[in-house]
Amino acid sequence: MAIGFVALNSYSIADTYFVGQLGTLPLAAMGFTFPVAFTMVSIGLGVGIGTSSVVARLLGTGDRSAVQRITTHALLLGALFGLLLLIVGLSTIEPVFRALGADERTLPLIREYMWPYYLGSVLFILPMVGNHSLRATGDSRVPAIILSTSALVNIALDPLLIFGLLGFPRLELQGAAIATIIANAVTVVASLTILYRREKMIRGRYVSFEKLWDSWRKLLHVGMPATATNLLLPITFAAITAMVATYGPESVAGFAVASRVESIVLIVIFATQAAVGPIVGQNYGAGQLSRVRRAIVLSNRFLFVYSLIMAALLFVVARPFVGLFNDDPIVIDTASDYLHIVPITYWAFGTMMVAAGSFNSLGRPMPAAIMTFVKFFVIYLPLAYLLSRIIGITGIFWANAISHVLFGAVALIWTKRILYELHSRGLRARARVDLAGPRSG
Repeated sequence: MAIGFVALNSYSIADTYFVGQLGTLPLAAMGFTFPVAFTMVSIGLGVGIGTSSVVARLLGTGDRSAVQRITTHALLLGALFGLLLLIVGLSTIEPVFRALGADERTLPLIREYMWPYYLGSVLFILPMVGNHSLRATGDSRVPAIILSTSALVNIALDPLLIFGLLGFPRLELQGAAIATIIANAVTVVASLTILYRREKMIRGRYVSFEKLWDSWRKLLHVGMPATATNLLLPITFAAITAMVATYGPESVAGFAVASRVESIVLIVIFATQAAVGPIVGQNYGAGQLSRVRRAIVLSNRFLFVYSLIMAALLFVVARPFVGLFNDDPIVIDTASDYLHIVPITYWAFGTMMVAAGSFNSLGRPMPAAIMTFVKFFVIYLPLAYLLSRIIGITGIFWANAISHVLFGAVALIWTKRILYELHSRGLRARARVDLAGPRSG
C-alpha cells in the first residue's frame, strides 16, 4: 500500500517538475487544476472504498456470485461517474476556474490541459474501483505493482509529449494531461484483466439492469459518505492556508514545506488504514469478530510506535532538513515549529484513520464522516482561529495537534462501542439458535 501511495505521489511531482520547465504561467495554470483533480480523486475513492467494503464482507461470507455481481456493477458505476464528470467538466471549465481565481492569461492554458484531462475521466475513475476491488481480496502487492508501472509510464511520457522529444509532437501543457491519461489506461487494462482472468470477479452476465440498483445502493451506502469525507480535507486545508497567509508569504512557504514533509511521513498511516480495511471486512463477513478486534488493536499499536519514532526524528532533524528547501529564516522557523508540534500527535491521528477505515469496512460509514466533519469544522478551524489570535501562528499548529488527540480518543471509544455492539448482537443471535434447538429433516 505504501509503495502504491509513493507511486501516485511520484508522477504528480514529475508532472509539476516538467511543466515547471515551461515557465511560471503553465505551472500556475496546472496549479489551478489541483482542487478539481482532488475532487475527481475523492469521487473515485468514494466508489472504490464502497466497493472494497462490500466485496470484502461478501468474500468473508463465501458468496462468490454476489462478489462477481457487485464488482461488475461497481465498475459500471465508476464508468457512469466518469461520464458525468466528463460532461459537467467540459461544460463548466470557464466558470469553475474563474471562480478559483484564473484570469485571461491562465484560462487558455487551463482549457488546453483540462480538455484531454476531462476526456479521460472514465480512465481516471475506473483504476480506483479496480484496484480497491483487488485490495478487498487481501492482495495489495499487485495494485502496488500496477500503480508503480503506471507511474513509470507517466514519468517516461511527460518529457516526450511536453517537449516533443524523440519525434513526438511538442504538446507542452496538453502533453502532461495526455501522459496521465495513457498511464491511467495502462492501470485500467491491467486491473480489469486481473479481476477478470485471475480473480474471476467480473462476469459479462452481470452487465445488465438486473439487481443493478440493489448493487449501487449497497456501494453508495459506504461510497457517498466516504466521498463527502474526502472532500472535507481540501476545504479545511484551504481555510488553514488562508489563516497562515495573514502572517506573510514566507509563512505560507514554510507551512507548504512542512506539509510536504508531513505527507511523506503520513504515507505509512494511510497505507495501514487502507490495509486494515480488507482484513476487517473479510473477518466480519466470516463472523470472526475476535480477529476484527485484533487487526484494529495491532494496527493501533504499530502506528503508536511508528508515530513516536517519526516525531522524535522530526524533532531532531526538522530545522536542518527544512533548510535544504529554503534558507529564509521565517520559512525555516514556521516549518520547524509545525514539525516540532504536530508530529507528537500522529499516533492519535493514526488511531482515527484506522477507526475510519474499519468503520467503512464494517458497512458503517457515518461514524467516520461525523468524526471528520466535527473534527475539522467544529474543533480544528475555530480553535485554530482562536489560538492564532492569542499566541500567533503556532496556535494554528497547536489547534491541529489538539484536534488529533481529541478525536484519537473519540475514535478509540467509538471503535470499542461498535465492536461491543457487534459482539453482543452475535451472542444474541447465537442464543436464539441455541434456544430453537436442532431442526428436524
